[in-house]
Amino acid sequence: MTTTATFNHIDISSQPAGTVKPWTKVDGGGISYKHSQSSHPVHDLRKESVSEFNTDVSGFGLQHWPSGEKDFVDDEAVRGPYYDDVEALLRVNCDALASNAGTGKGGANNKVRKVVIFDHTIRRRIPGAPRAPVQQVHVDQTPGAAAARVRRHLPADEAEELLKHRFQLINVWRPIGHVASDHPLAVIDWRSTAPEDFIPVDLLYPKRADSVMDDDDDRGKEKLPSEGNVRESTEGYEVRGETMGVAQSEKHRFYYVKDMTPDEVLLLKCYDSWGEGEPGGKNGLAVRTPHTAFEDPATPKDAKPRESIEVRALVFYEE
Repeated sequence: MTTTATFNHIDISSQPAGTVKPWTKVDGGGISYKHSQSSHPVHDLRKESVSEFNTDVSGFGLQHWPSGEKDFVDDEAVRGPYYDDVEALLRVNCDALASNAGTGKGGANNKVRKVVIFDHTIRRRIPGAPRAPVQQVHVDQTPGAAAARVRRHLPADEAEELLKHRFQLINVWRPIGHVASDHPLAVIDWRSTAPEDFIPVDLLYPKRADSVMDDDDDRGKEKLPSEGNVRESTEGYEVRGETMGVAQSEKHRFYYVKDMTPDEVLLLKCYDSWGEGEPGGKNGLAVRTPHTAFEDPATPKDAKPRESIEVRALVFYEE
């Protein structure tokens, strides 16, 4: 089934080249650029050939992978058993792709060496929820930000060794509790994108009141800026990440999973050091997956508000 929807993009004309680099604030405090909108058909991934859509070919893939965790309200259960389950999924999926010598992009010995899950985000489209679905086409990490993630979450010597080999940053997205009919997740086939579609955007965080910056937990430790025109000002903020906005293009081909269930997961590649266009990259190998939540006009009025969990992981290979 195909639906048609409107998507929000970074409007590159609102911040011409040579001016201030685009930025966005993680706490929702404002952005430096304007949005543009596009309308596209969105194709149901269930109707497509599985072999044509995986993290190496299109940049994303659908997997049936039930979880013992159902509610995702216990942080220890998420960071323990559920993280273990996600690592198992990634090893099975990524080993199978990397060992497919017939693609010319891997090799029989190129197995997954290490998986590092560094965080997760739970989104609930309900009043009072700290995180709501993001309705702008984006990619979570730039190449530089992906390498910075490796150095942030691993000892220095180990990080530099692993960066000599193939590594990926992959998100694992799953609905919680019920089907994701409301504000489903849309992805763009990497094969329909061009390098100029991707615009680096600085990610601004409120400065912390303490001097400890490597504990991976900013909650309650921010030194918030003073009252005033904070949406347009960067006072009290600092750059601590870099994402990619995605400019609109008529060539983009959008997909979603209609009524995606909690027993299913979408694997979204945010970066691949072997991706086409990267130093030493492989032709035809997907680098990244633009994605966004969207309003499906075909969603029933009585659909439950979307709830989902997205786990982010670094995947390292032998070669």
